[in-house]
Amino acid sequence: MKPRHTHLPGDCRAISDVLARVGDKWSVLVVTRLGERPMRFNELRRSIGGISQRMLTLTLRGLERDGLVTRTVFPTIPPRVDYELTALGRDLLEPVSALGAWAIRNQPKIARAREKFDGLNGKQGLKQDLAGAA
Repeated sequence: MKPRHTHLPGDCRAISDVLARVGDKWSVLVVTRLGERPMRFNELRRSIGGISQRMLTLTLRGLERDGLVTRTVFPTIPPRVDYELTALGRDLLEPVSALGAWAIRNQPKIARAREKFDGLNGKQGLKQDLAGAA
């Protein structure tokens, strides 16, 4: 299979940098939730099980820094803050959703492959391999 374009040396770093932001589990969940509609902080936090206030704050700041999310403060008492995907964030929604659908569709196959691998190599062997790679 031929590559669609030639990768320049800086491409891998750029790709890695972007994937580090959008590839973590919290960013993916925030993007998919905000893809439904703009949300307030606590509403977003309640809709994402298990995320701490600090982690949601850090995730939103990172997504805002990368131009994927906007933060709008309304001058009310108490102040109201809404988070919303930008056009770039909405563009990200399609591949993120496709990846999520792929993961759900293939989770049983992945689970079977892991069971087979662990049966042949033992979980301890995998832990040692991962520890050695770090």
